[in-house]
Amino acid sequence: MPLEELDAYLASDDAPEDCMLLSDLDGFLTGILCAPVLIPPSEWLPVVWGGNEPDVGNKDRHFLAIQAVFDRYNDIAAALDSEPPALEPVFWQAREGHVIAMDWCEGFMQAVQLRAGEWDELLQTEEGRKWMFPVLAHLFDENGNSLIGVDQTELDALLDKAARQIPMTVPNLFTYWKARNRPKDA
Repeated sequence: MPLEELDAYLASDDAPEDCMLLSDLDGFLTGILCAPVLIPPSEWLPVVWGGNEPDVGNKDRHFLAIQAVFDRYNDIAAALDSEPPALEPVFWQAREGHVIAMDWCEGFMQAVQLRAGEWDELLQTEEGRKWMFPVLAHLFDENGNSLIGVDQTELDALLDKAARQIPMTVPNLFTYWKARNRPKDA
């Protein structure tokens, strides 16, 4: 199932009501892969479906959607593990032409929350905060205020710049944890 078909499935009545949409899912899978420790699919896959089991009324379509989720996971993994690491996030495109990365960033942060304590080590470093800044810049409270305290007048320019930085900074997170968790030679 190509990404376009996965997108259509996730937005359809066949998918669980609270499941992630494509951009959220893409950010979430990227966050799972960038995590400090391995997070098993048995833990993260229910999050994709919003905690609901998909209606098996259309088993074939659901099976193809699950396969497409794992295909995207593998594509992201291969790109992050390439030399040099790469990332092509699935962001929404506004009618006006600018990129909307907020959903992707929210999905990424859902993955971070699965192992929040383990992320603390990196987030305590200047380098880690620098790598996470483009993601964190896209997060807002329930009133629409920037969680990093950016003034509304500067927000559009900052979000545009941050969205362009994500493909460059997020692979650093993957590389950092990969190097830290690699077994030491005896």
